[in-house]
Amino acid sequence: MDKLFNNAHLIHLIAKWRYHLLAIVIISALLAAILSSATFITPLYKSNAVAYPANVEPYSEESETEHMLQILNSQDIVDSMVKRFDLAKHYEINPAYKYFKTALYDTYHERVSINKTPFESVRIEVSDRSPDTAALMVNAILYFYDLKIAHLHKTKSAEVIEMYELQLLKKRQNLDSLKQILYKLGTEQGLIEYEYQSQEIMRGYLGTVDGNNKSQINNKEVERLLKNMEKGSGQLIEVVQMIQDEARSYVEVKLDYEMAVRFYDSKLSYSNIISHPYPSDKKSFPIRWLIVSIVSLASFVMALLVIFFLENKKKQSAA
Repeated sequence: MDKLFNNAHLIHLIAKWRYHLLAIVIISALLAAILSSATFITPLYKSNAVAYPANVEPYSEESETEHMLQILNSQDIVDSMVKRFDLAKHYEINPAYKYFKTALYDTYHERVSINKTPFESVRIEVSDRSPDTAALMVNAILYFYDLKIAHLHKTKSAEVIEMYELQLLKKRQNLDSLKQILYKLGTEQGLIEYEYQSQEIMRGYLGTVDGNNKSQINNKEVERLLKNMEKGSGQLIEVVQMIQDEARSYVEVKLDYEMAVRFYDSKLSYSNIISHPYPSDKKSFPIRWLIVSIVSLASFVMALLVIFFLENKKKQSAA
């Protein structure tokens, strides 16, 4: 058998059976060309887009690109695509089929490819029998991606806004309570502003008021304010300081609240599209010349093996 596979014998066999081999290769090539035509295999056209994530933050140690991949491949987007393009009908899958959903999703994932590029961008490729539909599907995937991210962000923003609203309400209640205490100190004890009133009480008490009003000092009122100041000055200082601190804190929370509201109301895009999809004018599948070449080569090799077998059997019979 080894003798049959030496170069000289191989060339001799090819020369001897050349017409048969040539006929087999030609017939195989013709059959491959016919069977790979649009009559037997539906041609597919490919459309693609390349995009970078934008205005997103990863939830864990994954990169922004990996986060984008997770969302693009999510079941929500797949279901939205199935509904938007009526893919069950488009892919000609019978809803009554026992494994309808499996067949539908498998076909979708065969036709739709979403992968990360070496440059940390994401490539979305869609193959379809209609070049226009392929381009539309790529755009739709990016559109549903934006909707999904916007929904996630708005849900979280709404929770943050609610938290800030409760915090602002509590701080407003605290301020009102402190102002009420300050009001009582002013109306009941006549204590309004500690430093100014302390100076006025001291001037009245010591009789150091200048001008014509010096003889008109109400000593009883001075005495009363002095006693009230001795009794309530500590509380007055504390309340005034607490109001100032609470007011500053209220302003800070309000700024954060307004920022959250602006973010909630904003309409952002969550992808930077580097390469936009377009309807292709050349089919990507099947590649007829490749099919014809592979089938022709396979037919030649198979025919050659059969010839080896027949020649070997003939030699054995002759012996």
